[in-house]
Amino acid sequence: MAETLPKFFLLQPGQIRETFRQIKPLLDRIPPAPVASDVNLMRVGFDEEILLRLRRWKAAIETLSEPVRDALMLLFYSALYDCSYGSNDGQFTRIRRDKKPLWPDDAILRRVEAAEEDLLRLPLVFPLSKGVPVTVLREDARKLESLPIQANFVITSPPYLNRYDYTRSYCFELCFGFVRDFQELRNLRHSLLRSHIESRVDGHDGPASPAIREVLDCLAQKNLNNSKIPDMIRGYFADMAAVIRGLSRVLVPQGRVAMVVDNVRFEGEMIPVDLILCHIAEEMGLQVEAILICRFKGNSSQQMARYGRLPVRESVVVWRKA
Repeated sequence: MAETLPKFFLLQPGQIRETFRQIKPLLDRIPPAPVASDVNLMRVGFDEEILLRLRRWKAAIETLSEPVRDALMLLFYSALYDCSYGSNDGQFTRIRRDKKPLWPDDAILRRVEAAEEDLLRLPLVFPLSKGVPVTVLREDARKLESLPIQANFVITSPPYLNRYDYTRSYCFELCFGFVRDFQELRNLRHSLLRSHIESRVDGHDGPASPAIREVLDCLAQKNLNNSKIPDMIRGYFADMAAVIRGLSRVLVPQGRVAMVVDNVRFEGEMIPVDLILCHIAEEMGLQVEAILICRFKGNSSQQMARYGRLPVRESVVVWRKA
């Protein structure tokens, strides 16, 4: 997405719509593109005829040249859920048999028309953006230390410590364009920043602060609904410590970080993620300027029934390099 969005500035109004009209009559003669069809969600998420049509659309779009190819492919990915029985509620993809999937031609055209409207508005909304250079680095945020970059300001919203597995949230997109089979999907799942319960830890992933050790000691005495939660917590803060260490290195003096974070609660035990990350940031040489509270969120009905309601902060932490 980050690489493709700037390419929309290179398109002429009507170009995506005209390309759509040109390739649509050719679809029946185009061999379908391969997808990760052994992933169970792909088998249950699409009608067979719709899946075949989507594969032909993907193959046809891949024959195009840039920038219209990448722009149309992004619109194709955005239409996948419209064509499926899937509903993305953030945590994972639910299958709803009461949903009526759209025919791919109609779903993609709907996205194309929306994009064409945006292209007409683009000069009005972003009058100075055309021609502004944009550099996109496809890298691991835990390895910022190794990148030859400097930053004046970093704005980021890393995954929350909330058990969400983004390989499940974006399973359709991944299986259509970024992994070849279930094994690659699973390998990707285990390589992500460890904010979900399939996270793996080793002996090097010790608590990054005394507060984390205290939380883990408390959870060890409780009957958790998933035994992997402590591993997820250890892995998460170990990964975030690596991210913050890298941020401290790439920031110029007086450079700032604004990071959106979310506190969490497991079995009644509150984890002040914002405070713990601020403590880690201070150990990495950053100064805490502010913790801006965006809102307070409720707890799950199960937790409230057992432990009562305790609002959970969602915040923006602001750090500065001296």
